[in-house]
Amino acid sequence: MTPVTSLPFPGAAASAGTVDPAALLDLALRAASAAGDELIKRYGFIQGLDSKSSATDPVSDADRASEALLVEMITAQRPDDGILGEEGADRESRSGLRWVIDPLDGTVNYIYGIDEWAVSVAIEDLDGPLVGVVRNPVSGRTYSAVRGGGAFRDGKPIRVNDPVPAARALLATGFSYTAERRIKQSAFMARLLPQIRDLRRCGSAALDVCMVADGQVDAFYEEGVNWWDVAAATVICREAGGVDSRVSPAGAAPGYLFAGPGLHKELTNLF
Repeated sequence: MTPVTSLPFPGAAASAGTVDPAALLDLALRAASAAGDELIKRYGFIQGLDSKSSATDPVSDADRASEALLVEMITAQRPDDGILGEEGADRESRSGLRWVIDPLDGTVNYIYGIDEWAVSVAIEDLDGPLVGVVRNPVSGRTYSAVRGGGAFRDGKPIRVNDPVPAARALLATGFSYTAERRIKQSAFMARLLPQIRDLRRCGSAALDVCMVADGQVDAFYEEGVNWWDVAAATVICREAGGVDSRVSPAGAAPGYLFAGPGLHKELTNLF
């Protein structure tokens, strides 16, 4: 199993030079908060609804507006940084840094008025995720981390549950938007479920991974997840003591597994 890392991105060979992680974190926090405010204004008034990978994979004007605001704020202060956004933002890095943004993770929840959705903002360098912010605008709950500096929820340190045996593990997961992949995923989960405590399906991969970091669930596994879904949460979970890897036991790559060290090893063996 290989650790979760970003793929090399345009401009990645450039030197990041002297970077101030605290300043990057500050901008990421402000951008996530502003994007969250934009989404709250539109919450309950869905417009421009469309679909992406399948009829069950939605996108709305709210997603687009949130991404546009994030790109504007980042570009104003960091014009040389690259950007990769779920809704199409794609700019080459000239600084050795790239922002990976999911302007609305949990769009289905957002559309249905279920409050578990988030803005996810990550900054990565040649070594992978450097800064991560995941904010739930409804509750105001904000997870954050800088590589080497610990993980936090609303400014308070958080830690993964460890050790936890698989038989007592609460596992968060999600399912693909395509029927073919769902068939494979459900078959795998049917085999795994008798060997763990239970499953939770919250609807936002970013929040699910942060819940692992915060000890609210013991592990997160999902296939068919994009890098922008988990980039920010990856550094948060790592800084909370979590271990991660790419997995695809159901054959629906890319897949990810996050857990405390002992549980990660045991689940990997079950996979």
